[in-house]
Amino acid sequence: MNTIKYLSSLVLMCGICCATSVAYSQIQPPADWYLLDPKIDSVNGISLNKAYAAARNLKSHPVIVAIIDSGVDIYHEDLEHAIWVNADEIPNNGIDDDQNGYIDDIHGWNFIGGKNGENVKYETLEITRLYGKLKSKYADISEENVRKKDLQEYELYIHAKSEVEKNRSKILNALKPIETEEQIILSAFRAVREEMKTDTIDIAAVELIKENASPFLSLGKQIILSLYDSELEFETYSEIEAIAKKEYAAKMEAYRIKLNYSFNHEYNSRVSIVGDDYENSYDRLYGNNDVVGPDAFHGTHVAGIIAANRHNQSGIRGIADDVYIMSIRTVPDGDERDKDVANAILYAADNGASIINMSFGKYYTWDKEAVDAAIRYAESKDVLIIHAAGNNANDNDSKIHYPSDRLMPKWFLGRRYAKNWIEVGALSWHQNDKAVASFSNYGRTEVDFFAPGVAIKSTAPENNYAVASGTSMAAPVVAGISALIRSYFPALTAAQVKEILKSSVLDCTYQVILPGDHKQVQLEEICVAGGIANAYTAIRKAQRTKGKKKNTTGRIIRP
Repeated sequence: MNTIKYLSSLVLMCGICCATSVAYSQIQPPADWYLLDPKIDSVNGISLNKAYAAARNLKSHPVIVAIIDSGVDIYHEDLEHAIWVNADEIPNNGIDDDQNGYIDDIHGWNFIGGKNGENVKYETLEITRLYGKLKSKYADISEENVRKKDLQEYELYIHAKSEVEKNRSKILNALKPIETEEQIILSAFRAVREEMKTDTIDIAAVELIKENASPFLSLGKQIILSLYDSELEFETYSEIEAIAKKEYAAKMEAYRIKLNYSFNHEYNSRVSIVGDDYENSYDRLYGNNDVVGPDAFHGTHVAGIIAANRHNQSGIRGIADDVYIMSIRTVPDGDERDKDVANAILYAADNGASIINMSFGKYYTWDKEAVDAAIRYAESKDVLIIHAAGNNANDNDSKIHYPSDRLMPKWFLGRRYAKNWIEVGALSWHQNDKAVASFSNYGRTEVDFFAPGVAIKSTAPENNYAVASGTSMAAPVVAGISALIRSYFPALTAAQVKEILKSSVLDCTYQVILPGDHKQVQLEEICVAGGIANAYTAIRKAQRTKGKKKNTTGRIIRP
């Protein structure tokens, strides 16, 4: 029972205050729809069984997939078989045995943790950090006194200040009615308790309260009688009060997190927890080896899509069989930091990953140069990067979703885009105009193609399973297909795998609803390849492609 919604509706009925929300349900597809075949099963799945059948006579080679995310539950029953182990490191001896700069990095690394074992859970948004950074420079300067070369930066400051202050105001305004409603509910309970002159609830006595009693007494009577018939168990008014306080506290917590972290430019996790030299984006030796972290739901869900055990009789089936998951914790509850993203990419490339999944993003950047340098380094090491396009129903062609494969002039060296990058939009199971997820970002030049990303069932922490939606789910579907290809065809380069995936998409013969709009468009109008990812057609394409892979060493290019 949603006690908060129920209490709110009662308060509204009594004409005292509050707003209610509406819940709705929709028809759900098969739990494994994203693995099924479009023709046979009438869903936008990736034809995984047909892909394995096509590759049945091929030898498989292990592939390491780095998941740069919130953390992965490496002990999950459906994932523990596929967790990468750094064979050159001796566990828990406090020594950097492989001399890669990271002590006891057995299963990956945590770039948002401190040496004392603490972890960043909540974090500011990038626009908040930019506001804090620029405030000291421009807070006391009027526009007419800004130097011409600083005008663009000054405009960013004004925009960031406006956004942060506007959001703080919205949060405070949203909190006030919730706090007021809580006080009304608690006052109603107390009114009944005072009327009864005891803390123990006597329902027969409550029923005798006059209907025309005071507003609080009448409301308290209605609430107690209604809750008494519910599944809640209580015997005293104090117990009811405790239940209400707990649920209202949870409701207000989400707002307070935004107020205290997301839009609080004075909060600095780097000083209080991480302890790195944040001004130096090329400082890389910080963090700890806790690759799970305080909230590993997102990363665990991503990992299951790629690598959940395909041969046990429980849970779900992942896409790739011969795969190992390297967990690199980089994404908190808030915006990831460019420095951590760059170092995570470098760590993955240096420690054997051939695919990186990055299911995160933002619309502002602190140090794109450092991230671009890491992307180029990963390219030199033949590492394929899969990135989620974002969930704002935006056109990424007109509004950059960071990190991005659009390289800065210093790094693109004659070409504008990284060759080892795939940007993925999200699909629903519907084979009609609702095929593209209503939330998915898109882009004729910036999003490569679409893959399943709605109602995806996968692993969740502590041996649980959950359904989630987002381009965050579509990216690991593509990472799983990529791992399948690289395991069967190790001579193919990252650039070749990208081209295979793009050229083997299934055509979409019908128009789709443009996310965030009501108009219908062809899929080719909102992505590069104009189609839907498919494992079977990709495997068949790979079988006809001659590998070009060479031994690559690469080097980190410093600005």
